[in-house]
Amino acid sequence: MPHVGYVAVTLAMVLALYATVVALVGAKRRLPELVASARNAAFGVAALLTLAVVILETLLLTGHYQTKYVYETSNLAAPLFFRITALWGSQNGSLLFWSWLMSMFGALALFQKWGSMRQMMPYVIAVIQINLAFFTMLVVFVANPFVQLDYFPPDGTGMNPLLRHFGMIIHPPMLYLGFTAFVIPYAFAIAALVTRQTNDVWIRTTRRWTLTAWLFLSIGLVLGGWWAYDVLGWGGYWGWDPVENSSLIPWLVATPFLHSVMMQENRGMLKRWNMALIILTYCLMLNGTFLTRAGMIASVHTFAQSAIGPLFLGFIALMFGLSIYLFISRWDDLKSENELDSLISRESFFLLNNLIFVGLAVIVWWGTHFPLFSEAITGEAIVVGPPFFEKTTAPLWAVVLLLMGVTPLIPWRRASLKKLGDTLLWPMAIGLVAIALLYFAANIKIWGALVGFGLCAFTLAATLIEYWRGVSARHRSRGESYPVALWTLIQRNRRRYGGYMIHIGVILVAIGIIGSRFYQVETQKNLAVGESMTIASDLIGTYELTYQGLREGQSPDDRLITEAVLAVTFNGQPAGEITPIREFFVVQQQPMTIPDKRSTLADDLYVILAGWEGTGETATFKAYINPLVNWIWVGGVVFILGTLIAAWPNPTESTQRSAAPVKVRGATAGVK
Repeated sequence: MPHVGYVAVTLAMVLALYATVVALVGAKRRLPELVASARNAAFGVAALLTLAVVILETLLLTGHYQTKYVYETSNLAAPLFFRITALWGSQNGSLLFWSWLMSMFGALALFQKWGSMRQMMPYVIAVIQINLAFFTMLVVFVANPFVQLDYFPPDGTGMNPLLRHFGMIIHPPMLYLGFTAFVIPYAFAIAALVTRQTNDVWIRTTRRWTLTAWLFLSIGLVLGGWWAYDVLGWGGYWGWDPVENSSLIPWLVATPFLHSVMMQENRGMLKRWNMALIILTYCLMLNGTFLTRAGMIASVHTFAQSAIGPLFLGFIALMFGLSIYLFISRWDDLKSENELDSLISRESFFLLNNLIFVGLAVIVWWGTHFPLFSEAITGEAIVVGPPFFEKTTAPLWAVVLLLMGVTPLIPWRRASLKKLGDTLLWPMAIGLVAIALLYFAANIKIWGALVGFGLCAFTLAATLIEYWRGVSARHRSRGESYPVALWTLIQRNRRRYGGYMIHIGVILVAIGIIGSRFYQVETQKNLAVGESMTIASDLIGTYELTYQGLREGQSPDDRLITEAVLAVTFNGQPAGEITPIREFFVVQQQPMTIPDKRSTLADDLYVILAGWEGTGETATFKAYINPLVNWIWVGGVVFILGTLIAAWPNPTESTQRSAAPVKVRGATAGVK
C-alpha cells in the first residue's frame, strides 16, 4: 500500500503538469478537445490524490509503523480520533493533505463553471494545476509520507502532545481549507487578465469561493487563538507568533478585497485595486505556507527546517513575477469606469477602510519578517515582540471599528455633512453615554479601554439601527410582525444583513480583546495544603483559591496525570472547585501543562499548576483573571454565522443571473 500511495502522488504530479501544458496549448491553438483533456486530467489528479490520502489514512489506522510517517505521528495507545487526524500532524502528511484539498477545490470549480466560463477555463485549469504540480512535487521529492523504515517497529512514537487538543486538531484543516480555496479566485483573476475580461465577471463568478476561503481562514484564526488559550498555559490567546501572523496577513488583505469588490460591481471602480488585492492574497498565502514549513523563524507552530524553503521561495517568485507582468500589461484594460464623486460617500470610506487594512497587513508582515532581514544584514535575528504589534496596530484597529459603524450609513456617490451628522446622531449619543457609564459606574479609567468600548457601543448602535430601519419599514408597509419582517429582510438581502452580522461578531470580539488586554490580572504563589491565595480585579471582584492537595492517575493512552484541587470562592461566596493538570506523556517523555478555568461571560479565572514538591505537600500556582475574554469566542460564533448567511445563495439568484448575460468586449458571456 505505501508503494501504491507514492505512485499515485507521482502520477498526480505528472497529470498536473500535463493538464497545465495541454490547457495552455489548447487555448493558444483554439482546440477545445485539448482543453477538455486538460479538464479530465485535473479530475484525474483529484482522484489520484484521494487514493493517496485514503492509503495514508489506512496505514495510520492499522498501525503500519514500518511507514516512517506513521511511526512518527501515531502509536498503539493513541485514540482513534488522533490516529485519523495524524494525517496532518506533521510536515509530510500535511503537504499531501494540502494538495488533496486543492485538487478537490479545483475539480469542484471546473465542474461548476465549465459550461458558463469556457473562454477562461483553460487558464483557470493551468493556474490551479501548476500549483498542484508544485505541491505534489514537494511530496514526491522532498516530503514523501510513504517512506519505509528498514525494520518493522512494534509501536510508534506518537503525536506531539501539543497537538492532542480538539482546537489544534481542527485548526490546521480550517487554515488549509482557507489557503487552498483562495487559489480558485486567484486562478479566475489571472484568467480574466489573460482573456482581457476585466469587468466584474470573474468577481461575480468567484464571490462565494472568496467568502468560503475567507470563512475557513477566519475559523482557523479563531480556533488557533482558542487552542493557544486552552493549552499553552500562558493566559493569552494571541502572542503575535510568526506563524499566527502568517495566517493573519492574508486575512488582512482578503478582507478589504471583499469590501472593495462591491465598488467594482456597483460603480465599475477599483478594478486595478481589486486585482492587486487578490494577487497579494494568493502570494501572501504562499508566503505564510513558506514561513510555517521552512522552519526559518522560531515558533511553536512551525515544522522542522527542511529543503522546502528554497523551493517555496522560487515558486513564490515565479508566480508573483508572472502575476505582476500580467497585471502591468493589462493596466489600461483595468481602468475604472467611474471616479469618486465626493469625499463624503460610501466609495471613499470603503477606500479608506481598504487602505487601513492594507496598512495593518504591511505592519504585521514587516514585524514578522524582521528577524530574517536583521539576520541577513547583521548576522543576528532580532525578534519583534508583542509590544511593537500592539502599539502600531491598535490605533488602526480603532479606526476600523469606527468605519464599520459609519460606512454602511453613508449613501453611494455623495452625501451632505448635515445628512451624515443627522444619521450618526443616535449612534454617537449612545457611544458617549456608554463611555460616561463605564467611567462613573463601572470604574473603567484607562483611556484606551474607554475609547475602545465607546467605539464598540457606537458601531453596535449604528448596525442595530440599520436592522431596525429595515424591519420597521417592512412592518409599516406590509403589516408583518417584527420577527417575520426581520427574517424576510435577511432572506431578501443576505449579503447585506449577513455582512452586518459579521460586523456585530467583530464588535463582540473587540469587547473581549479590550477587556482582557487592559484589565488582565496575574499572580503566582506557592501554597501548602490548606493555604489560600487571593487574586483581585477592580473590574470583576476577588477570588480566593484554597489548595486541597494533588490527585494522581494514569490514562489508558499512557499519560501520567497529576491534578491539583483548589476550592474557589468569589467575593466571599463558594464558587466550586478548579483543577489544573500536569500531564506527562510516557512515550514522548514530554510534560504538558493544562490550565483549568472558571468561565463566565464576565471573566475567566484561569489557573495553572506550575510545579510541586514531593507528593504535593506544597505546589506553585499561577492565576489570571481575564475580564470579558469569552466574548471573543461568542463573537467568533456570530462572525461565522454572519458569513454563512452572506454566502448562502438566494433561491432566485442563479435564475436571475443566467437570465441576464454579461457583455464582454462585444461578446456575450453567461454568468452563473
